[in-house]
Amino acid sequence: MLQKILIGFIAFLHLYILYFEMFAWTTKGRKVFSKFPPELFEPTKPMAANQGLYNGFLAAGLIWSLFITDVLWQDNIALFFLACVSIAGIYGAFSVEKKIFYIQTVPALITIALILFS
Repeated sequence: MLQKILIGFIAFLHLYILYFEMFAWTTKGRKVFSKFPPELFEPTKPMAANQGLYNGFLAAGLIWSLFITDVLWQDNIALFFLACVSIAGIYGAFSVEKKIFYIQTVPALITIALILFS
């Protein structure tokens, strides 16, 4: 049950990232990424929206895993998308901001461990 709650939380987080990057980049983005030059938010809006779309695909895969009835397949699909989230978080931590590691990667790795060792 805890695994499913964590998967749901991570999926929700990525749906929020989708919203943020696709629809609130030029408004909330300025507050969240205060080190980013303000004049670059508008020109990078399409790039951020593309990133948001990818986060939506991660959320969709995690949500899909919650509806799979075969436990083995449910775990395998969840593990795949959680691994994708982990890798994206590691890359984001190195390329954008270190806190991305704690926001994205740590919950995904904890959930992966729960799936593998339960």
